[in-house]
Amino acid sequence: MDIKKLQTLVVDALEDVKGQEIALFDTTHLTSLFDRIAIVSGTSNRQTKALAASVRDKVKAAGGDVVGMEGEDTGEWVLVDLGDMIVHIMQAPIRAYYRLEELWGDKPVKLGAAKRKSTTEGAEASVPKKVSSHLAAGKTEKAAEPVIEKKAPAARKPGVTKAKPKAAASDDVAVKKPRKKATPIDPSVPEGKTVKVGATKSLTASTKANREEKAKVASKLKAAAEAPAKTVIKRLKKAAAE
Repeated sequence: MDIKKLQTLVVDALEDVKGQEIALFDTTHLTSLFDRIAIVSGTSNRQTKALAASVRDKVKAAGGDVVGMEGEDTGEWVLVDLGDMIVHIMQAPIRAYYRLEELWGDKPVKLGAAKRKSTTEGAEASVPKKVSSHLAAGKTEKAAEPVIEKKAPAARKPGVTKAKPKAAASDDVAVKKPRKKATPIDPSVPEGKTVKVGATKSLTASTKANREEKAKVASKLKAAAEAPAKTVIKRLKKAAAE
């Protein structure tokens, strides 16, 4: 039997007896003994036995093979071997203790459009999803509003100009402040004339002293140049006769 058909039959059989927390996992990457594993919880020994019997009868009626069943005596943990699929029917405390989902639950199987309401995925799928308001799907369409056509302005006659309306005086109109006139530095001096400023006394005295000093140096240089050259006569002492 096809594995997809088999897993659908098993889920239907478990739902018929109202099995809780149905989980289905793909185990092809973990073992070659079976391809699927199903885990379901029962509230009592009677319900776990009824779940196992429902799976056995449903698979046999569809022409499938049931290899064996174990744990029917106690009813705490009933295992149904279907060859390509193993079904674990457990009471809630036993399921929480052994935690088979941690061993085989790497690849949960999604049932697609035929999701069951008893599974966690089916419960989430039954809740309508919220659509964000900023998306186009979440926006409500506005009713069509009538379009009001604006009339075109009347054509003006040639040679006729329309007088502009005078601006009404209001508090919002900015008041222009008068510009300040630039005042001259000396009000007694008329504009457009150059004023000469006299030199200070200290500057005049220093300039005069520099001139006199330069004149003295120049006169000394001139006198030195005009003076005749001095001749030096050396007297030679005759050597004393021997």
